Amino acid sequence: MRWLLSLIFVGQSYLMMALMAVFFTPWALFDRRGAYAGVHTWCAWVRWTARWMVGLRTEVRGRVPTGEVLIAAKHQSFLDIILIVSVVPKPKFIMKRELKRAPILGWYALRIGCVPVDRGRRAQALRQMKAGVSRGDAPAGQLIIYPQGTRVAPGVRAPYKIGTAVLYETLGQPCVPAATNVGLFWPRRGILRKPGLAVVEFLDPIPPGLSAAEFMARLEREVEERSDALMAEAGGVPPHAA
Repeated sequence: MRWLLSLIFVGQSYLMMALMAVFFTPWALFDRRGAYAGVHTWCAWVRWTARWMVGLRTEVRGRVPTGEVLIAAKHQSFLDIILIVSVVPKPKFIMKRELKRAPILGWYALRIGCVPVDRGRRAQALRQMKAGVSRGDAPAGQLIIYPQGTRVAPGVRAPYKIGTAVLYETLGQPCVPAATNVGLFWPRRGILRKPGLAVVEFLDPIPPGLSAAEFMARLEREVEERSDALMAEAGGVPPHAA
């Protein structure tokens, strides 16, 4: 029964994505605010329906970044993207180039200023990131990057890649780390969604000016320690908790 409810939840989420795209695209074509409104509305819809359809409650903790900042976030599943985008006013991502071809998602991602890179080509990807964030026509906002470069399952350790430090030094902006436990409830792949409390937490900003080595060490330590704590906390939350 839980798997069936999860399937219905996933199906209606993508159906609403298509319907909202039809509704918001005319506005988004002429005004970037329409694209932001579309992605914010869809993310809010997913969070609301996850709660009553599959018992998956969601929470965003910490001070939500609103200015020109770099957000370096732990990435466990599509849900952490949804939670971050639902609250930051002008999100934009470093994303793999293949997503440009994704129906609806690809066009909206480019419209809000996401930067596509060739993930498998390190040197080229670094050049593309630097060029993309330095464009004069790039919209202001919160640039989100996943330091490990991909979704990482709970409990699995994966290296933090140097691209985050390159952006940190290029932009000269504060970096807000973000921890999460969402992979416990919404996996990287598959249909099943588990009940509980999924959290994304924004941590204290790391100020600009640190060396690449100092920055990466601090970022990894803070994100991993806090993500581990959130996952331990979730292990003690019964599925029926209010």
